[in-house]
Amino acid sequence: MPLRRTGIVLTLMASTMCSALLAGTPSAHAFELFGFKFFEGEDDSEPVLDPVNYSVTLTLTQPVDGLEDAMEAASTLIADEDEPVSGSLGLLAKARNDRKRLVAALYENSRYDGIVTIRIEGQDIATLPPDTAFNTAGTVPVTITVEPGQLYKVGRVAITTDGPPVVDPADYELTRGSSADSTRILSAQNRIYRDIEDTGRPFSAVTHRDVIADSARGELDYELSLSPGQRVPFGVTSVKGTQAVRPGFVAYMAGIRPGTVYSRQELADARERLSKLNVFSSVNVRPDNGQVADGTLPVMVEVAERPFRVFGAGATFSNTDGAGVNAYWQHRNLFGGAESLRIEGAVTRIGANEISNTGRETDGFDYRGSAVFRKPGVLGPDSVYIGSLTALREQPLAYDRASVAGYSGVEYRIDKQQSVTAGILIEYEEIKDYLGTEDFLIGSIPLSYTYDARDNELNPTSGYMLKATAEPSYDALNSVPFFKARGDASAYLSFDENDRFVAAGRVAYGTILGADLEDVPNDRRFFAGGGGSVRGYVYQSIGPYFPSFALPGTNPDFVDTPTGGLSLFEASLELRIGITETIQIVPFVDGGTVSDDLFPDFGEFKIGAGVGARYLTSFGPIRVDVGIPLDPGPRDGDFQIYAGIGQSF
Repeated sequence: MPLRRTGIVLTLMASTMCSALLAGTPSAHAFELFGFKFFEGEDDSEPVLDPVNYSVTLTLTQPVDGLEDAMEAASTLIADEDEPVSGSLGLLAKARNDRKRLVAALYENSRYDGIVTIRIEGQDIATLPPDTAFNTAGTVPVTITVEPGQLYKVGRVAITTDGPPVVDPADYELTRGSSADSTRILSAQNRIYRDIEDTGRPFSAVTHRDVIADSARGELDYELSLSPGQRVPFGVTSVKGTQAVRPGFVAYMAGIRPGTVYSRQELADARERLSKLNVFSSVNVRPDNGQVADGTLPVMVEVAERPFRVFGAGATFSNTDGAGVNAYWQHRNLFGGAESLRIEGAVTRIGANEISNTGRETDGFDYRGSAVFRKPGVLGPDSVYIGSLTALREQPLAYDRASVAGYSGVEYRIDKQQSVTAGILIEYEEIKDYLGTEDFLIGSIPLSYTYDARDNELNPTSGYMLKATAEPSYDALNSVPFFKARGDASAYLSFDENDRFVAAGRVAYGTILGADLEDVPNDRRFFAGGGGSVRGYVYQSIGPYFPSFALPGTNPDFVDTPTGGLSLFEASLELRIGITETIQIVPFVDGGTVSDDLFPDFGEFKIGAGVGARYLTSFGPIRVDVGIPLDPGPRDGDFQIYAGIGQSF
């Protein structure tokens, strides 16, 4: 006859619950900040009433590989052996709790007829009354004896439902002969519940469940009967916790339409969508108190608002690029619909008079000022309108530029991986280079499509990302149309479960059609070199150059400077090697070329190599790279150093 282990289901459930941790209340003599205690000595701990010291001996009646370590890890008696308990009652209670934990650990190791015996002063705790008094004058001996029993496998499995969907045990690896450890079975059981819920049935019920350990066969039989219920549609969305943000806007941005079949993913997407508004410090989206009379399931959104007005400032300094200051002010909720306005300004190159120690002379500082307005939800919950005004003056290696620009466009998120942007950009700019000074008035339509299948935006270890941009433009002052297009792709591959070895690669290709190089504004041309491009080379230094001497009618300040190009190709490969949990060493190779033709000139392909370090934080890796140009030009130094937050790509 099969041996039915009474209470085995309850014990299986209990095996997933970790031990309770005993923690004393901090003494008034200790100082605690952010969870760390300072000036706390031994006398600062809360004293234990009637302290009892004990010693523990663990014995397995037969050796089993790895089981003794599992028992030791599960035992609080062993873990807390150096800490006294409170009286005989405290020791007995701790031992009885330990026995439950050790039995659960046996179940987790597929041993369902194992026996755990705990004795205090030679007495089996199963026979002791609660008021038993031990000899606490010295150290109380505690012995734990474990009879492992036989190793069980999964036996007969029967999972039935009284309606759709049909559940196949094989889909959850519950097949005869597979491992019978309790955590694995419970995990499969929970996946079954979730999968049924994901069919739109949040109110499935267990009508029968039985777990039988058959010692004669050494098998664990598992029976589960479920009533999945009917699919349930979402109802109305209610909102709690708003003050300045309009509740109707919150419900709209949650994006859960009444009548849509219930989905856990819909709830998760709504929470993510609301969190990205940056007006809430916390967001909770959940079903609200079960079905109502019309059969729908209402949704409750609970939020807490964060401060709406923020500002900040910063400063930088470089021995080659001079000093810089920047500041911003932002309002995150202008009209109650998470409309944001961000005004920022920066002044850089203060005190600098050249691009680099091998660069050209420059005049004065650079500046940039902008105002950006964002309004979410203009074309549905997954869209945001963006309008901006920008004024700047910059002096990179290739040109001087002063510009005023206005942009109006929309970003739309198609799904969790795909997004598109479209807008209109009007820009007036004055650009000075080797050929002289020229004005441009450009109208363009920037378009982009992104497919992002990376597992993490700042520190990807698997997946890939594709991005395509296109920008048809027209220069009204010079009657020149041109079309700029670029494609970028990156991919990531981890070689181990802990992501200690990750290979990353990227390629980029771009071209400009419809105009000669000299008719395309310099800032719209392609340049290569620098961080995010080909490390080791000075920014913009790769590609064709103007002459190294001034011809009549040219600007001598720009001799031997890059012209930019009509086409670009770049490629990078790096290996991210985890030295510790938080530190990576990253050797890399970058390459790229820029050509004044429509297609890249691979005969001028430049390669840079180097090594970097990453310090992994909760907000992304802190990155430092040192790149060396393998074929340096006259503008390039022996090496370049780059720093930032996030991986290089």
